[in-house]
Amino acid sequence: MSVAIDADGRFSGYASVFGRLDGGGDIVMPGAFRDTLKSRGADRVRLLFQHDPKEPIGLWDEIVEDGFGLKVSGRLLDGVPRASSLKALIAQRAIDGLSIGFRAVRATREDRTGTRRLWAVDLWEISIVTFPMMEAARIGSVPGGQSAKLAATLGAAARLMTS
Repeated sequence: MSVAIDADGRFSGYASVFGRLDGGGDIVMPGAFRDTLKSRGADRVRLLFQHDPKEPIGLWDEIVEDGFGLKVSGRLLDGVPRASSLKALIAQRAIDGLSIGFRAVRATREDRTGTRRLWAVDLWEISIVTFPMMEAARIGSVPGGQSAKLAATLGAAARLMTS
């Protein structure tokens, strides 16, 4: 099993996975983050704990869309008490959820099911959470670790299959 966080507090994972229904009835579509990432960049997306604006815990070093979803790499900051405790919890796999805070810019709703498809979103923050709305949105590895390399390979393969 790969290490989920390194000694410097660096970690990576997927904050959202494309094409999957989450617990709130949303499905994020490929490309939904394109415009917000172009205009905002990773440095203006906050890294919070449990979506609490009073609990910033670190910085995002990279936020990108790939063939699988919204891939993120970040680091918890030394000197932030909550970040220190989270580093220990993530290392022991006691917490590993990721969740996005956003505003829907363009969405459609299916009449029959009520499912909302998110075609464009304004991404404000990504939080480390106990219970992610999307089950597959998880911290997975240290940036550049084997899990990150596997996810990148699978994303590239998915793009080739759909092009």
